[in-house]
Amino acid sequence: MGDETSTLKKLRNASSIDQNTINNPKVAHLFIHQHEVVGSHLIPGLNVDVKSLEDSIKLNIELEEGIIVENPVQMCFGILHKKGIQRIIMKTKIGKKSKISIFAHCTFPNAVDVKHIMDADITIGKGANYSYFERHIHGDFGGIKVFPKAKIQVMDSAIFSTEFELLKGRVGLIDIDYDVTCHKKSILDMMARINGRVNDVIKIKETGDLIGDFSRGVLTSRVAVRDNASAEVYSKLSASGSYARGHVDCKEIVQDNGKVSAVPIVEVYNPKAHITHEASLGSVDSKQLQTLMARGLTEDDATDLIINGLLS
Repeated sequence: MGDETSTLKKLRNASSIDQNTINNPKVAHLFIHQHEVVGSHLIPGLNVDVKSLEDSIKLNIELEEGIIVENPVQMCFGILHKKGIQRIIMKTKIGKKSKISIFAHCTFPNAVDVKHIMDADITIGKGANYSYFERHIHGDFGGIKVFPKAKIQVMDSAIFSTEFELLKGRVGLIDIDYDVTCHKKSILDMMARINGRVNDVIKIKETGDLIGDFSRGVLTSRVAVRDNASAEVYSKLSASGSYARGHVDCKEIVQDNGKVSAVPIVEVYNPKAHITHEASLGSVDSKQLQTLMARGLTEDDATDLIINGLLS
């Protein structure tokens, strides 16, 4: 118990999670270090079944029908060691007309040779609302490889919003693969914000399929690369449902010897559907840069400010 308490405290501190939040009985939380649960607290209607295996941990998360979770659920997945593998196999089922928001803190502050693998299967029931915010906190060594993969079904009149943020520390390698299917009158809102430097490698593949009538979807990416970092962004939104509406928005900044490519794909299979796209790739805006430098900022500080504005 002492080791678990110490690990929980270190994870919480590295993730900047307030202790008062964890102590609040109305706030559910789950802390996982590598393949072991080191802290948990659940609330009525939210069921979590955990199986710790030698090479992975399996999570079955179920929110019962009609349950409204008032406070964001705090989850923390991490490895504090310099080396290791964390494989999370997660199945999530959100009941009809229920609502939940999850704040996932993925924390690897000392990674030199670490892999984090997330394989998720998510079903959001009719009329439900599921929000998932995933923040990554990495160290400065760049020795981490992250592979988040998810298949999501958004049922009739349900809402799925997700935001992936990796701004602190080196990216290392990240390879995102999300595939979302939207049914009648459902809503999809997916955002990725990543800052790469040195020789970081960023790969994003996001696919949204608006098969339901009156479904809506937005895929947004904000990526910055500098030094010798590289990024590949593949965003695909297709619509076969009548009156389906969607938009793909890619904005990427490249500095120094960085490389970036963005492939926004829109497909429409119904004359009553409509999808738009916008892509912008290049260096920071020269007028913005000159304006900030005229106010006393150095070129590096002005560039950082512009990039932070893009990623905020």
